[in-house]
Amino acid sequence: MERPTISVLINNYNYGRYVARAIDSALCQQASNVEIIVVDDGSSDQSRSVLEGYDQRVKVLFQENQGQAVAINAAVKASSGDILCFLDADDWWAPGKLSATAAAFQANPQASLVYHRLQPTRSDGSPSSKPIPRTLCSGNLSSRLARSAGWWPFPMTSAVAVRRSGWDVAGDIPEQFRMSADAWLTGIYPFLGGVVALPYPLGFYRIHNNNWYRPYDDAAMLRKRIAHWKAVVEATNQFLSAHDLAGRLRLGDHYPYQVASARLEGADIRTRFRLAMEGLLFAGEPNLLRRTRDALRTACDLPRLGQKVGLSESAR
Repeated sequence: MERPTISVLINNYNYGRYVARAIDSALCQQASNVEIIVVDDGSSDQSRSVLEGYDQRVKVLFQENQGQAVAINAAVKASSGDILCFLDADDWWAPGKLSATAAAFQANPQASLVYHRLQPTRSDGSPSSKPIPRTLCSGNLSSRLARSAGWWPFPMTSAVAVRRSGWDVAGDIPEQFRMSADAWLTGIYPFLGGVVALPYPLGFYRIHNNNWYRPYDDAAMLRKRIAHWKAVVEATNQFLSAHDLAGRLRLGDHYPYQVASARLEGADIRTRFRLAMEGLLFAGEPNLLRRTRDALRTACDLPRLGQKVGLSESAR
C-alpha cells in the first residue's frame, strides 16, 4: 500500500452523536493517499459502537480518558502521513479541504502550518455567524507573536494542518493541554516556519455548551481563560528556550489576558483609558479597523469596580 501523504487525526470524547459526520466528511474528501485515524479518549456514550461500524476504512484507537493532547499525540504516533490534519469529533469538513491544504503546502515549502476559516454552526448544523477567524494572517508571524505574547486571530483545531517534519521538531503536545490543544499548535508552529491562511471556510465548527469559543463569558470562564493563557505563555517560553529560539513572551503584552482580568476586577476611568490605548496598539490584531473597534468597545463595556461579571457581558 502506498504511504499516505495526508493523515486525518480525529479526537473524540463523548461525541457519539456527532463523530460519524466528522468521519464521513473525511472519507468524502477529494484527495488521494489519505489515512484516517480516530482516537477515542475514554468515551462513556455510544461512541464505541459508532466507531466500530467503520471497519477497515478508519483506524480506531481506544484509550482511557487523558485529555485532548494525549489523544492527538496518540493519533500522530499511529499515523504516517507527511501532512497532519486535525479534526475535532464535533466538527466536519467541506469536500475540498484536504486537496486545498495539500496544494498550499506544496506551493509553500517553508510553511509549517496551513489553516482556513471555519463556519460556526448551531448544534443542528445551521450557520450561526460569519466564518472565523475574521482576520487572516500569513507569512512569518514569529515577530508578531513575540510582541503579542503569542496571541493572534488563530484558527480552531479543525482548521489546522502541520507538516510532520515540524511535529518532529516541536514534539508531542504537552499533556497539560487537556483541552484547547490547538493553542500549542497555533502558538508554537509559527516559530518553526511560515503560516499560510486559506480564505475559504473549508470546515464547520459546531457551537454548543462544551465549546471554548462562545459569544459571552461568565466569571468562571474568564478565570479559565486567564489560567489557560498564562499556561500557554509559560509553555511557549519553555519551548523557545529549549530550542534556542529568539524571543520570549511577556504576559503584559497579552491584551485579551489584560481585558479578562479587568472584567473580573472591574475598571475605573484610568483602567479603561489604559486598555483602550493598549488595544489600539495591540500587535495580535493586524486589522486596524477591527483593532480600533475592539479597543473602544472594550473600554466602554468593562464593568465598574465592584460590579460582578454577568452572562450579558461580551467576551473578546
